[in-house]
Amino acid sequence: MMNENIPKHVAIIMDGNGRWAKEKGMKRSEGHKEGGKTLELLSRYAKKRGIKVLSVYAFSTDNFKRSQEEVDFLMDLFINYFKNKLDKVCKDGIKVVFSGRKNLLRKDVIDAMEEISAKTKDNQECILNICLNYGGQEEIVDASLKISDDIKSGLLLEKDLNRDTFYHYLYQDLPPIDLLIRTGKEHRLSNFMLYQAFYAEIYFVDTYFPDFKEQELDEALEYYKSRDRRFGGIKTN
Repeated sequence: MMNENIPKHVAIIMDGNGRWAKEKGMKRSEGHKEGGKTLELLSRYAKKRGIKVLSVYAFSTDNFKRSQEEVDFLMDLFINYFKNKLDKVCKDGIKVVFSGRKNLLRKDVIDAMEEISAKTKDNQECILNICLNYGGQEEIVDASLKISDDIKSGLLLEKDLNRDTFYHYLYQDLPPIDLLIRTGKEHRLSNFMLYQAFYAEIYFVDTYFPDFKEQELDEALEYYKSRDRRFGGIKTN
């Protein structure tokens, strides 16, 4: 199933869990549970398709504006997912990393994150980057503060700062996004990986995330294959 035109880094804004559940007469929490199952499936399938990095938007900095009941449910769901549902992912050689700020996260959530990160740190088949308490603007601000500190301390010379070295100061030093997918009918980036998505092909799909399975990812990859990626240049015959 692999081919030479598979994107190296795919990112997914996993939108529509709550609406998926609501349309089925269920509680929003049931949609989040189904979304977790879909993420587990896609993590393994992405590796099978030859994708080297899969970044997913699990919880934004702005999601703390939701009801305390929903936030608490999601935090409990994350803990359960990290501790129990990622076993298959670990066995498949997938390395799990996290992007985002740790402030506002409960200690038991942070402990679970650190446990799965340590458990998978030596895996090399694929990287699953889970963006939790994440914001793209916040990441750029945090990176800029680290750069400022390194310049002041002499660890970084101003002449050595460019668009490539900036990546080293982001939450995770990952390659640029090739394909960014948003499920759930919305057509916006919602503060997700703004620096890394500077030349990403963007694929919006109406499918809610719980229903975004292998076939839907294959269709997104076919869309990517059809794109003429010039990166600002012009192709000549």
